[in-house]
Amino acid sequence: MNSSRIACLALGAFVLAVCSLAFPVFLAAAQPPDARMIMQQVYDQTAIHTIKMRASFTIYDRQGHSRKEEFLYRRQNSDAGRKILAVFTAPAEVSGVALLSVQQHGLPAKQYIYTPAIERVRSVETQERSNRFLGTDFSYEEITDRDLDDFSYRLIDDGEAIDGRKTYKIEARPVDVSRSQYAYIHIWVAKEMPAIVYAQMYSTTGVVVRILHSTDLRRIDGVWGARRTEVSTPADETRTILTIQEVKLNIPLDEAAFSPQSLAASVAASHR
Repeated sequence: MNSSRIACLALGAFVLAVCSLAFPVFLAAAQPPDARMIMQQVYDQTAIHTIKMRASFTIYDRQGHSRKEEFLYRRQNSDAGRKILAVFTAPAEVSGVALLSVQQHGLPAKQYIYTPAIERVRSVETQERSNRFLGTDFSYEEITDRDLDDFSYRLIDDGEAIDGRKTYKIEARPVDVSRSQYAYIHIWVAKEMPAIVYAQMYSTTGVVVRILHSTDLRRIDGVWGARRTEVSTPADETRTILTIQEVKLNIPLDEAAFSPQSLAASVAASHR
């Protein structure tokens, strides 16, 4: 699992945690709640056909200095998989940079980045997936989605509270370790809604690599979403706050925009 999915399942992923259905109450069950069932509820909320968002990153270095990057985010789901397009609009030094992620079920995501200064589209190589994206605390890997079956799950605790919300604490481990930079992830899912509110991503040596914290949950068109998601990197003492300014669900999107050949045109359209 990646924090894009976590944020998306707290962000819907790269950023939207959604819950349009009632979350089953497992506490009344005679048997302990099933971790995979809980995560299935979280994943089911990404069935929204399209998402369009206006958002920003506020990036803090270890000295506390900050800078802001604004972008437009579009996501399209289909039976074949998911496509995500992020186009940066400000400041000038990143304006026009675009990242396209194409995820087919059961296959590694393909990613392409467009750089307007050189008017070039290139593939993001596998070895780059753990690198920071545009200086944020999000890596390229985290701007993709993963399937439920890509991980195994076990319930660790069902009594911990995060921001006053009772949660299920779940451990997720990648089935194919070569497809993730993380050895395992601890995920806190709110009991009253299928939304991830907190997560810790661990290395193979058991060190926390990144921490995700989703807050400011709001309901739009019957769907809950996190308007603020903070991802921090403890080793570097840096953090990035993802803020969602505007969200539109299930609106028509241009299918042609979600292709490497159309990235330059998609950037131009985003700046109109």
